[in-house]
Amino acid sequence: MSDALTLPAEARERAGKGASRALRRDGRVPAVIYGGKEEPVMIHVEAKELARQLGTGHFMNSIVEIDLGGKRIRTLPKDVALHPVTDRPEHADFLRMTKGGKIEVSVPVVFTNEEASPGLKKGGVLNVVRHEIELICENDKIPGEIVIDVTGKEVGDSIHISEVNLPEGSESAITDRDFTIATLVAPSALKKAEGAESDAEEEVAADEVEATEQGGDEAEEAEGEAE
Repeated sequence: MSDALTLPAEARERAGKGASRALRRDGRVPAVIYGGKEEPVMIHVEAKELARQLGTGHFMNSIVEIDLGGKRIRTLPKDVALHPVTDRPEHADFLRMTKGGKIEVSVPVVFTNEEASPGLKKGGVLNVVRHEIELICENDKIPGEIVIDVTGKEVGDSIHISEVNLPEGSESAITDRDFTIATLVAPSALKKAEGAESDAEEEVAADEVEATEQGGDEAEEAEGEAE
């Protein structure tokens, strides 16, 4: 999991569309913290700061500490609603993290030891089917990434979730199938070359058949003339 981010916030006294519109006019974004068997807490945060953190690319996979009047609440962003035209954040939901609790998160996948893969060294291509894996993790053991070793992988091999050593405290959120994470495929240029060779072989074979048939016809004609 990425390092924890800090997001200053203030308590929101009123709910409703009118109050939310007023906050947005003032450059604020209405939000709520929920979960952890506690009452939801209505807050609002600075729109520019929320947009900046969203722009880092890892906000939704980060632990966000909401600084509410000096009290820090560990949360995980669950949803940020954006304006359909301007893409400005309009509302945010944060899930409160509790000690010993579990949470479902999407964790990015990283591949290592590509130089030790015979298939890649021959020119094969790593076709990533899933760039992230959905995991159920303990709150205090959320991994920042899942590392997959491709040592020894050949063209045509596939990497499934059953081959991955998940960190302690984590398990796949998908349990009904052994899904594919990546495959090693031949490069398109190699496929084209193989296709061209195959076409050439077929043309040669066709020419040989035609020549044989033509030779047979000529032999029959010669026999007829001799008679």
